[in-house]
Amino acid sequence: MGSTSGEHTTTPEGIGTTSPEGVGTTSPEGVGTTSPEGVGTTSPEGVGRRSLIKRSVALGLVSVPTMSFLSACASSGGGGQEKAKAGKKTKQNPLGVNDTAQMEFVLFDGGFGKEYAQDAVKIYQKDFPKAKVKFSATQKIQSTLQPRFNQGNPPDLIDNSGAEQMDMGVLVSRNQLADLTPLLDAPSYDDPSKKVRDTLRPGIVEMGQFDGNPVWIMYYAYTVYGVWYSQKLLDSLDEKYPETWDEMLKVCEKAKKKGIAGWTYAGKYPYYLPFSLYPMIGKVGGREVLDAIDNLEPNAWKHPAVKACFEAYYELYKKGYVLKGTPGLDHIQSQTAWAQGKALFIPNGSWVENESANVIPADFDLAVSAPSGIDSSDKMPFGTIWASGGEPFIVPAKAQNPQGGMEQLRIMLSEASSKNFTTKVKSLTAFNGGTTGISLTPGLKSGVAALEKAGSNVLNPRLQDWYVQLEKEKIGVSGLGEMMAGRITPAEAIKRIQGFADETAKDTSIKHYKHQ
Repeated sequence: MGSTSGEHTTTPEGIGTTSPEGVGTTSPEGVGTTSPEGVGTTSPEGVGRRSLIKRSVALGLVSVPTMSFLSACASSGGGGQEKAKAGKKTKQNPLGVNDTAQMEFVLFDGGFGKEYAQDAVKIYQKDFPKAKVKFSATQKIQSTLQPRFNQGNPPDLIDNSGAEQMDMGVLVSRNQLADLTPLLDAPSYDDPSKKVRDTLRPGIVEMGQFDGNPVWIMYYAYTVYGVWYSQKLLDSLDEKYPETWDEMLKVCEKAKKKGIAGWTYAGKYPYYLPFSLYPMIGKVGGREVLDAIDNLEPNAWKHPAVKACFEAYYELYKKGYVLKGTPGLDHIQSQTAWAQGKALFIPNGSWVENESANVIPADFDLAVSAPSGIDSSDKMPFGTIWASGGEPFIVPAKAQNPQGGMEQLRIMLSEASSKNFTTKVKSLTAFNGGTTGISLTPGLKSGVAALEKAGSNVLNPRLQDWYVQLEKEKIGVSGLGEMMAGRITPAEAIKRIQGFADETAKDTSIKHYKHQ
């Protein structure tokens, strides 16, 4: 099942905001947004689900591959190309890059632009002045590179994102990707005493894995999911962000009396609701509840934590705290109403800052928080949040110069390159840092603060990466969407969603994944 969204990439399918495919950000479906899946996904209405969620602000969708690509992946692929002879490993060259071999890098030409990658290429050329770097950018990743995978002569490094993202699950299952463990175990570019893996944000390594230890994908961007709001509007109510559900209902009641809805969301694409609902379930019941859901375990959706959180969200509907007409709004319309102060809270990903920049007032004071919990009996502390990678980079197994491709990634995961990326595209990277000394936008600053508060309590549900149709169409639209519109009860929604999960678990045509 491809990579992800968001995203967004990220957005679930967007292209345009901060998403891998977006021009700017990529939201789950927007053209021009960056959604959680935004890395290569195709949204119901967008040009592809950049998966997941999933480009990113950064940070994060997964497009459905054509049969020709599946066929190409199924083949052994031409005669292949000869590998460049590896160079000698030294302190300055820990991966053993051949300093005279050409390195080819193909970037997705989307919302993050090309400049950050071109800047990193310049560092590679400085470090290996005898080597030629062939750099190109395209929005047509699959149609451009599919024939080359088939012929056995793919590039050395690929940003596999956008509406034409190649299906990660297919690439992995056909042994077409190089294991990136040598990169992760190499000394970091900045500090030889640290391995690259020790400099990465929580969950990045695991996101690149499919069924076990090899790491096939390096997600470069990083998205923060949660409840977004205007600090100015919250202050005007003389309230702080609510940490428990009783406090949430109190804040929403106060807002309602002022003519402001407590919540809105992308009603047409209710798979936005999990951006705050899933980490709430994890907070209440522990991360093992989300793992069981991801693993499609029998009765996973019937856990008491799921029931408590579904009933809590349903209470927003029952008490009239959801903006009238929300079930009929798309992501842009709901974000616009929220930015106009018609609703206080909205579940979303960090791409929303870039995606809604044209409607968010200058004095809005954008902020994000981890979801409220139920009460003090929750298994995880307040601050538990969902954050994950977007913008997937891969090194093909048949690359001529795989060491060069990994070295380019090692450079990109340095503090300087990370700062450069964050400064230019308003998005965090997989590098755990890179924000000191640079001016952050309000949303980005708040996202960094939320991550610092979370510490190790960062969750990364994989359902949207592993089972796109289940997550978006069944759980999102037929389950949560119907519940929040008041057409089914929480108990009915749970029964319906568990049935969808059981069907997916029994479907032998679907590749199944599990947390290790």
